Amino acid sequence: MSGSTLSGFVAGVDGCPGGWAVVLAHRDGAVPPRLIRVGSFGEVLALPEAPEIVAVDMPIGLPDRVGARGRDTEREVRPLLGMRQSSVFSVPSRAAVTESGDDYPLACRLARETSEPPRAVAKQCFHLFPKIREIDALMTPALEARVYEVHPEVAFWRLNEGRAMSLPKKVKGSPNPAGLAERQDLLAKLGFPLTLFAAPRPRTVGWDDAVDAAASAAIALRIARGEARPFPDPPPRDGRGLRMAIWA
Repeated sequence: MSGSTLSGFVAGVDGCPGGWAVVLAHRDGAVPPRLIRVGSFGEVLALPEAPEIVAVDMPIGLPDRVGARGRDTEREVRPLLGMRQSSVFSVPSRAAVTESGDDYPLACRLARETSEPPRAVAKQCFHLFPKIREIDALMTPALEARVYEVHPEVAFWRLNEGRAMSLPKKVKGSPNPAGLAERQDLLAKLGFPLTLFAAPRPRTVGWDDAVDAAASAAIALRIARGEARPFPDPPPRDGRGLRMAIWA
């Protein structure tokens, strides 16, 4: 974007059933943050607010082969999170993600064939494949000036002055009210009002989706101000030339 067309908006994006939860925030705070839902990632890029920075909780950049414990970016951020590090899934190879469709056994076979040591795909990660593919189909190196990969727990680590959150966001796969309240209270101190997370929310957007999208928007603001850094730094690139880094 040229200097004459900068909108001042940023977007934090988190996947939700059937679409994407988006928190729009403005760099000068003159416009209150707003939570919306869209059906596709392309719609995020085409929003009338024209967000300058889009920070999305979804892997960007897929390696041809994967070492132990995933991409370099996953290996680098996990030690920051203490007891929360299990929230960082290992991303398998491009072939496992893009060639498996909805076939979980095939995804696991392709992942084993392209990892050292051989490793299958976690079921939770496999459920993200359609959204990873959706972003991957749109991403180009040029779009990286606008679209950044983030991770909510890494975002909260950064927003909490370099300390992992004390309570889990989920317990046995279900949202943990105490953990979500801890996170939304921190976000409220940073200008994301509690009303942003309260029901009624857009259709299919859960409390945890709203909280994660807001955390992503907070990192998008840091990116817009030049305060964020990538993990790792400098980021490696995949076979398509896409940056592989989590920003915080």
